[in-house]
Amino acid sequence: LGCVQSLTVELEDGRVWGAYGSGELLHGRVQLELRGALRLRALEVYARGRATAHWVESRSVGLNTVYRDYTAYQTFLHRRCQLVHDNGEVTVLPAGRHEFPFTFQLPETLATSFEGKHGSVRYWVKAKLHRPWSTVKKVKKEFTVIEPIDINTPALLAPQAGAKEKLARAWYCNRGQVSVTAKIDRKGYTPGEVIPVFAEIDNSTSRAVVPKAAIIQTQTFIARGTKKQKSSVVTSIVGDSIAAGKREVWHGRALKIPPVGPSILHCRIIQVEYSLKVCVDIPGTSKLFLELPLVIGTIPLHPFGSRTSSVSSQYSVNLDWLSTIPEQPEAPPEYSAVVSSPEAEQSLAPPCRSELGGVLESPFFAYIQEFRYRPPPLYSEV
Repeated sequence: LGCVQSLTVELEDGRVWGAYGSGELLHGRVQLELRGALRLRALEVYARGRATAHWVESRSVGLNTVYRDYTAYQTFLHRRCQLVHDNGEVTVLPAGRHEFPFTFQLPETLATSFEGKHGSVRYWVKAKLHRPWSTVKKVKKEFTVIEPIDINTPALLAPQAGAKEKLARAWYCNRGQVSVTAKIDRKGYTPGEVIPVFAEIDNSTSRAVVPKAAIIQTQTFIARGTKKQKSSVVTSIVGDSIAAGKREVWHGRALKIPPVGPSILHCRIIQVEYSLKVCVDIPGTSKLFLELPLVIGTIPLHPFGSRTSSVSSQYSVNLDWLSTIPEQPEAPPEYSAVVSSPEAEQSLAPPCRSELGGVLESPFFAYIQEFRYRPPPLYSEV
């Protein structure tokens, strides 16, 4: 490399969590350490951001295997800044340390940084040093973008509800029906929040059934008009077994959201979506699933926001058929009622991966302790 000792790119930390958002200014500098005088033609820096989806599929044709490549790109950021202009003449820099500051204006529309099995969303800054009669020296520095999603909007504050039922059949005999109704306070949540699940499971069959609930992440990759999806369990709870002919009611059973990436909804080739699935295991037949959509955002609920706020009240949802499910969670128990015991500790062992069935399988399985009571409100809400 001759007299070039080092070429680096340094970026200022983003305003939130060391990440940048749309519309922000990206400040940085290119640092050049020289052992001796350097003759250079130009020094330029690029800011790039791109989503990439890619996978390969194979199929047999006779004795041969045919491979088909699926690749797609979407560019979000492409900026260039010349720090030393190429004006046809050679610039000489003396030995020592040199710094070249730069600033880029990020576009108003970006997608959150993401790494998935069949694609990614990446952002980086690259500096290029052009020297006469020599190869171009390059250095690259990646940075993170988090696209803000404010859950304090009417669409994301609207309650979500649904109902499903299924006939349990075995050897063409009707063994009764299982039905489930469920609702959650709103569609939008942020990591760390607790989702109170209100549900009613009616078991009219002759055998016991087991209700479960899970947050599912679905990654969708799109290339050449074809979709590739990957679903995984983010977290889950398992309810008590419901005997034949009995009914179970969840009075705001808590499902805590672990640290996960926000939803990606506005990228053409990569989407990351979430849902709450209530599942009922029915012996002798397929499971009953009820799915409610979720959006994982980055801007949490306003301290004074509630379902009765002026924003959320703009949505009128017909929940008459769920009138049997209490609106308010149960009151917290006495301390003595929740002190752990050897029997209670044993009951908190994580369930087997097979318990949630094929649809809820995932490479990682996060088991969160099931709480029967909603946590007390924040101080600001009292």
